[in-house]
Amino acid sequence: MRAPVVVSYKCTYEWKSMSQITIYLDEETAALMKAAVRGSGLSQSKWVALAVRERVRSEWPCSVSKLAGAWPDFPSAEELRTKMGTDATREPL
Repeated sequence: MRAPVVVSYKCTYEWKSMSQITIYLDEETAALMKAAVRGSGLSQSKWVALAVRERVRSEWPCSVSKLAGAWPDFPSAEELRTKMGTDATREPL
C-alpha cells in the first residue's frame, strides 16, 4: 500500500481564496463519511471542512457553555478543592 500523498494549493472561488486538498480514505471510512453526508444535506467538501473545524476548535461550543450552572447542587470549585491534599513543593525554575 502506498503512503498517502497530500497536495495543497490555492484556488479562487466566488471571490474567496480557499485551500484545496486531496485526501485518501479506505473504503469503510469513505462509506461512513458518505452516509453521514447524505443525512446532513451538505456537500462532501463542506461536511469534511466542518469536521475539521470541530476537531481543531480551541473553545467549547455554545451548547456546552450554556450548561454552566445547570446543576444547582453541583459543588463549587472551592468546595471541590477543599477535599484535595496540599500540593508538593515545587522546584524553582
